[in-house]
Amino acid sequence: MDNSVIDLRSDTVTRPTAEMRAAMAAAEVGDDVYMDDPTVNRLQDRAAEIFKKEAALFVPSGTMGNQVAIRVHTNPGQEVITEGSAHIYEFEMAAMAVISGTLARPIPSSEGILEWEDIRKVIRPKIYYRAQTGLIALENTHNMAGGTLYPKERIDDICNKAHEAGLPVHMDGARIFNAATALNIDVASLVRNCDSVMFCLSKGLSAPVGSLLVGSRSFIERARSVRKLLGGGMRQVGVLAAAGLIALEKMPARLGEDHRNARLMADLLHNIPELDVKPEGVLTNIMMVGTSRTGLESSDLVGRLREKKVLVSALDAARLRLVTHNDVSREQIYLAAEAFAQCMRKA
Repeated sequence: MDNSVIDLRSDTVTRPTAEMRAAMAAAEVGDDVYMDDPTVNRLQDRAAEIFKKEAALFVPSGTMGNQVAIRVHTNPGQEVITEGSAHIYEFEMAAMAVISGTLARPIPSSEGILEWEDIRKVIRPKIYYRAQTGLIALENTHNMAGGTLYPKERIDDICNKAHEAGLPVHMDGARIFNAATALNIDVASLVRNCDSVMFCLSKGLSAPVGSLLVGSRSFIERARSVRKLLGGGMRQVGVLAAAGLIALEKMPARLGEDHRNARLMADLLHNIPELDVKPEGVLTNIMMVGTSRTGLESSDLVGRLREKKVLVSALDAARLRLVTHNDVSREQIYLAAEAFAQCMRKA
C-alpha cells in the first residue's frame, strides 16, 4: 500500500516487520499435519507457556479458532451465550449453527461487557424439552463496543460461577494482549480460569496471518481433529509460524503506543464540534466516532476521507470505527485528524 495512505480501518491491515520477513525466509519447516513442523511446534509450545495452559494449536484465523472451540465444547442443539454485538455472533456468519449445530443466545449490553447476573438469567433450566446452555463465550477486548475491557475480577467471577453451573467458558481474545496491556496484567493471569482462549497474531501483533487456540491437553487434541475437519490442516506452515513467534515474543511490548495514539486521536476529534467522540471511553486501540451531527451519512464521510488518503470503516449510517496499529505513526494521527477537520469545513 502507498505509504502516504493512513489506514485506520483495522489492525488487521498491519504488515509483517522486516524481522518477520527474514524469519519467514529462513524458517525450518516440516509437515504440520504429521505434527513435525518444528517452527509450528515451537510457536504452539511458547503460546501454551505464555498463557500457562497445557497446550496450544495454530489455526489460520480467529474465526476458525472460535468455531473449533465451540465445536469441542458443545453438542448439537445447545445454546452459546454471547454478548449481543460480539464478533462470534455478528461477524462469523452463523458458523456455530452450520458447524456445531448450536444457537447463539445474545445478551444486549451498553458497553459489550457482561456481568454474571446478565448471564445467569438466560441459562436454560434443566428441562429435557428445552435447548440447553452449552457454553459461555466472552470477548476481550470487545471490538464493536470500541475496545472495552473485561477486568480480571469480572472474568474470574463469570468463570467460577459458570463452572459451578457445569458450563465451560471460551474467551474470544483476538486482542487479549491489548486488554492485558491496558490493565497492566499478564495474559496468563487475565484468562487463568477460562477453559479455552483464542488470540490473534495478525492484528496488533503484526504477523501476516494466524491465530492460536490454547487450553487443556485433551481440549487441544480434540481441537486438532476439528481443525482438520474444517480444512485447517496445514503443511509447511512454519514459514507463517516463524512470523508468529516474533509477533508473540516482541510485539506485545509496543501495544501501549497504539493505545496512546488512539487516545490522542480521540482528543483531537473531540475538538471538532460535529463529531461525537468520548475520549475517556478509549481504553485500547479502537475508537468510535458518531457522525449523526455532521449532516453526512457515515459512508459519505468515509469517501471524503479516502480522497484525503485516510481510510476508516463505517459501522452503520451514524458511526465510524478507527483502529490504531503498528503502521500508524503519531505524526499520521495529527494528519488524519486534520483530514477530518477539513471534511467538516467542506461539509
